[in-house]
Amino acid sequence: MIGNAVKEIFLENEDNYLIHSDNVATLTDTNNLEHALLVLTNIGYSKIPVVNKEEELVGLVSLSNVVSEMFDTENFNPDRLADIQVCDVMDKEIKTVQQPFNIEKVLNFLVDSNFIPVVDNEGVFEGIVTRKEILKSVNHLAHELELKYDVTEKELAEKNN
Repeated sequence: MIGNAVKEIFLENEDNYLIHSDNVATLTDTNNLEHALLVLTNIGYSKIPVVNKEEELVGLVSLSNVVSEMFDTENFNPDRLADIQVCDVMDKEIKTVQQPFNIEKVLNFLVDSNFIPVVDNEGVFEGIVTRKEILKSVNHLAHELELKYDVTEKELAEKNN
């Protein structure tokens, strides 16, 4: 469990955590993999969110999802990408968070991912929280904790016996 002092300082930057969906590259589930490859290579990310026509988050697609489809058992065939939709290869088992953020949950999810998608109660994609934004808050915490609180080392119980 995160201590109250740490949580308070962490949440001072909460307004900066969300990168709004308008500023996040996405694909639709009906895009073909040729388009997905173009988007992924042009933006330089290895994985991006996939939404449906209602703007609901339905998955994540990675560069490796796309590239693996260019290979069959014997050949390299990039022409196959035009005939395969994003929904056929995307990761559908995804972790998400909602606002207001449970900072402990966000931190746990970002251990294994560069970003965590944010959705509303209906599953509509609102944006992402990135590891980079959270690390900015860790930096803020490291600089602010002792300015705002008196931090003293607790004595171990064994020393008192």
